[in-house]
Amino acid sequence: MSIRELPAKSLFRRKAGEKLLKIISILMAFLGLFILFIIIKDVFIKGIDAINIDFFTENMRPAGIKGGGVKNAIYGTLMITLISSIIGIPVGVSAGVYLSEWGRDTILGKVIRFGVNILMGVPSIIIGIFIYALIITRIKHGSGIAGALALSIIMVPVISRTTEDMLRMVPDTLRESALALGTPRWKITVSILFRAAKSGMITGVLLSIARVSGETAPLIFTARFSQFWPENLNSDTANLTMTIYNYAPQPYNDLVQIAWGASLLIMGGVLIITIGTRMLFSDRLNKYK
Repeated sequence: MSIRELPAKSLFRRKAGEKLLKIISILMAFLGLFILFIIIKDVFIKGIDAINIDFFTENMRPAGIKGGGVKNAIYGTLMITLISSIIGIPVGVSAGVYLSEWGRDTILGKVIRFGVNILMGVPSIIIGIFIYALIITRIKHGSGIAGALALSIIMVPVISRTTEDMLRMVPDTLRESALALGTPRWKITVSILFRAAKSGMITGVLLSIARVSGETAPLIFTARFSQFWPENLNSDTANLTMTIYNYAPQPYNDLVQIAWGASLLIMGGVLIITIGTRMLFSDRLNKYK
């Protein structure tokens, strides 16, 4: 039976239900945007006063001493994020490539895919506790490297799933054509599939970096906090998220102001990465659908 042959009442109900769902969806979208706008507005208004030259060029100062900045926390955040990316990106991409090209229907591939799906849902604080038990309990002090390792574990499933999905979107005809010409499988993956799916893969990598750059829970147990410039990353390492965690509840207004400034800095960085990547690659994501 075609739509034209449906009874008038049934057709009316279907159209009315469809319009109602569209209206509800639009209202929920605007509600989410409104809440996001309120959060961005409050963080910007309260954090902009802390942004000055000293904020970026001075280290933290003890409570009760005015002035100072978060130079050491910015350095710690950048280094922890860099190390976690160096560890997490190759592992995540490799896992995604294997699941897409070699392990689609194998037992090992199913086991890895199941583990990735489980890891996607594990709270970040559990990963922090795991690294704490594995490393921090042995060295007896905080470690920026341990914090980076925890963040890299968070990155791996995100990158793996994105890589697998993007590679699967590439038509099999490209693989078959290359195989017919005698091209090795690894060369097909690197030279053809990566080039075809690069937009989505890069988007997944950048979004995973944006996610871990705002993580706090794993760093409570691993990198911890310090007001001083880290001599090396195998010690207590200041970072922006832990600065917010430690300074926000303080009774000193200048420390609370620094916490708002650090919040604005993280929020701005995450927004720039998220919006920038979506705008840059959104017009290419549907190319091979």
